[in-house]
Amino acid sequence: MLTEGRKGKENVAMVSSPSKDAYQKQLVEAMNMNQTRILAFKNKPPAPVELFPHEFFSLPQDKPAKLRRHIPQTSYRTLDALDLVDDYYLNLLDWGSSNVLAIALATTVYLWDATSGSTSELVTFEDESGPVTSVNWAPDGRHIAIELDNSEVQLWDSTANRQLRTLRGCH
Repeated sequence: MLTEGRKGKENVAMVSSPSKDAYQKQLVEAMNMNQTRILAFKNKPPAPVELFPHEFFSLPQDKPAKLRRHIPQTSYRTLDALDLVDDYYLNLLDWGSSNVLAIALATTVYLWDATSGSTSELVTFEDESGPVTSVNWAPDGRHIAIELDNSEVQLWDSTANRQLRTLRGCH
């Protein structure tokens, strides 16, 4: 139905059909929307129960100043590892629970003790074994597993500087 407005513009009036009215009526009945309120309280809610006295929850009036952490602007130590292979899939550094860092540089594994600052060479492998691909400390901080490129894993005792066993075909 079209009607003409004040300035000659045409406005479309809402046309209601019997099927549309019947659909809206069924929708209201199905959704139970005949009520005027969706949420209604008949009684006042009960007062909260105090399980603990207020003395336990009293906060001090003046808070102590928050301690600021000092972050140094210069490095404490610098690791100068020239033969460290830049490959995402290799695990060439591992820090043990006894505060010793294992570093694999090409075919050599070095141990750096953080408490004393001393460095020692654990083992150097031959070139046909390939470079070291992974080092990993055992939870005891004494034994270390060294994986080579030729699918060998060697278990070493770092305190005695001796090889315990070799596992072949572990890749």
